[in-house]
Amino acid sequence: TQLVIRPGRPRPRDPREAHEEVIAAPRPRLRLLPIAAAGVMSRGGVFLGVDVGTGSARAGLFDDKGKLLGSASSPIQIWKEEDSVEQSSTDIWHAVCAAVKSACSLANVAPEDVVGLGFTATCSLVAVGADGSPVSVSWNGDSRRDIIVWMDHRALDQAERINSHSSPVLQFYGGSVSPEMQAPKLLWVKENLQKTWSMVYRWMDLGNWLTYRATGDETRSLSHMEQWRESNPRGMEPYGTDEVFWAEIGLGDLYEGSQAKIGHSVVFPGHPLGSGLTPTSAKELGLLTGTPVGTSLIDAYAGGLGVMESVPDAELKADMFDEEAICHRMVLVCGTSTCHMVVSKNKLFIPGVWGPFLSAMIPEFWLTECGQSATGALLDYIVQNHAAAPLLANQAASQSMSIYELMNKILLSMAHEQNMSFPSALSQDTHVLPDFHGNRSPVADPKSKGVICGLTLDTSEKHLALLYLATIQGIAYGTRHIVEHCNAHGHKIDTLLACGGLAKNSLYIQEHADIMGCPIILPRENENVLLGAAILGVVAAEKFDGVRDAMKALNAAGKVVRPSSDPRVKKYHDAKYQIFRSLYEQQLSHRSTMAQALH
Repeated sequence: TQLVIRPGRPRPRDPREAHEEVIAAPRPRLRLLPIAAAGVMSRGGVFLGVDVGTGSARAGLFDDKGKLLGSASSPIQIWKEEDSVEQSSTDIWHAVCAAVKSACSLANVAPEDVVGLGFTATCSLVAVGADGSPVSVSWNGDSRRDIIVWMDHRALDQAERINSHSSPVLQFYGGSVSPEMQAPKLLWVKENLQKTWSMVYRWMDLGNWLTYRATGDETRSLSHMEQWRESNPRGMEPYGTDEVFWAEIGLGDLYEGSQAKIGHSVVFPGHPLGSGLTPTSAKELGLLTGTPVGTSLIDAYAGGLGVMESVPDAELKADMFDEEAICHRMVLVCGTSTCHMVVSKNKLFIPGVWGPFLSAMIPEFWLTECGQSATGALLDYIVQNHAAAPLLANQAASQSMSIYELMNKILLSMAHEQNMSFPSALSQDTHVLPDFHGNRSPVADPKSKGVICGLTLDTSEKHLALLYLATIQGIAYGTRHIVEHCNAHGHKIDTLLACGGLAKNSLYIQEHADIMGCPIILPRENENVLLGAAILGVVAAEKFDGVRDAMKALNAAGKVVRPSSDPRVKKYHDAKYQIFRSLYEQQLSHRSTMAQALH
């Protein structure tokens, strides 16, 4: 088996027609509608992005200036049992179709107006049978549950064993793999679900499965499973070490037979796939057959495409002649978890940090990917498990605001009542280490635990607001740790750009700006992951010369949040940051003490 990076358009294929009855009710065969030359629809200028997150599938439509015309979402089912988290590809496809149809209806966009489509998704793992049918990855054999979700931690033992091999490939993952990655999960399935292992014909990242489902073309993007392969930046010829690695960790049979189970061909983001939408998928999505579809990206990477060129006009003019200005920016995609992404022209290896990955997000740039495994999920956990949560939720609903907006107001009131010079100081006695789902970056310790220091018997609404503030600060200190670590190893990050659900929280962003001591740029459009997905469709439709040109045309800056100029704020956060760092060091000491006691 050889990795092939294909420069041309893949041959059209549609192998999934035989299995459509599993996905939807039988439909009459559709005739192929004519399309214009070069794979571009003859009318319109609207681009569609689809994002499959942890809890929903979303669709957004954008014009040729990157302005959102309309969006819609549809929930998706998720099963959680201890460390196992699973989803259904059938359910996800239904949700995608519902979201696309709703978005088009809300935006009053006709099928012929959509000239390109891009998909993005979490880096979850899909098990696909020989006929395209779902294969169970669950202990109970439920065939619906064919996806191991990105946040699944069942493969802790397998990750440790893979790390013990000290393969050269691991340097691209900061020296160790996480149980959230595909290789440990694949090894877990092989060792625990032998029937599943024998039945699976293809293992696919969710984003690649979506484009395969839409076009019938199984060509992969440079997503997590494909990043195990390092390619030459000049000719894009593989170094050929991938098979050696898979064999070394006990997964060499992924390459057995004429069909490699993890794919043969890998292309740049936005590369046009097959002949666009197949008749069946076009009918299900409410779009036209042949609509161009670009290779997918991981959701966080799509967020990077949708925001990384979102700089104010004055800065944009200054950067026009600086090809590497983009390398000074780090994008934070803040959702259930947070991904921190920065690019460089040079290959930078950083301990405990994923990457560098060539062209995984922007062609010809090396991507460094950091992250926090639980941010939005952690805030939800802190709030929902507090005694005051039901009362605050009712109060928020009566005032037509979210519980987080209400707590932001409560904190301002508390600061005023206590004559605090700045609200951040309310948390002086409460310190949070936010590793409730391990530490992805920069210490790469999936066994790390969350810590809350400073609890009392208080169960009031004010106490919940205070705990919420301290948790936000803990998350922001984690970002500071990541940025300092990256800059110490060759990056020159001096500006942050933030998008995602948490970026809409003014307190969350201001605390990050104060703690980082640098400006945070918020994009004009809120739905930047969807915009990034749409950019993939733009490129597939050949509306721009490439991903970077599309980003420059469609990204736009909105508000710039600057750090406080009060020196007391900096002094306060510097002190709390040192306490934050010590919480993990104390945990390591405690872990060692107890291990010795139990030895």
